[in-house]
Amino acid sequence: MSINYLGLRSLIYPAPNLQESKDWWKKTLGKDPYFDDGGYVGFDLGGYELGLNSFSVNLKGPITYIGVEDVQAAVDSLVADGAKVLMAPMDVGGGIILADIESPTGEVFGVIFNPLFKLP
Repeated sequence: MSINYLGLRSLIYPAPNLQESKDWWKKTLGKDPYFDDGGYVGFDLGGYELGLNSFSVNLKGPITYIGVEDVQAAVDSLVADGAKVLMAPMDVGGGIILADIESPTGEVFGVIFNPLFKLP
């Protein structure tokens, strides 16, 4: 199955101390986040997202999400190619669906469908 990969979309950092992380990025970027629900904070950087996630503290580092039109189809294709699902497709609100994957060679990444994403 051929998947249409749409390009890089989001870089999400685990942020066990979300408030401190948010304050630092806010100061560093010189802007307020466009999204903040108390567990996840998102900054718009030229149309791409830099996210801070207090729920992903089990990750060893940041995770990059690649845009796709159909997350489940992408997951099925990746698994058929030997990848392992770390987090099954999940609707995180606003029609945004994502899944976390580990390649057979150990790289951790995600696939995301975000109907709100628009390139500038």
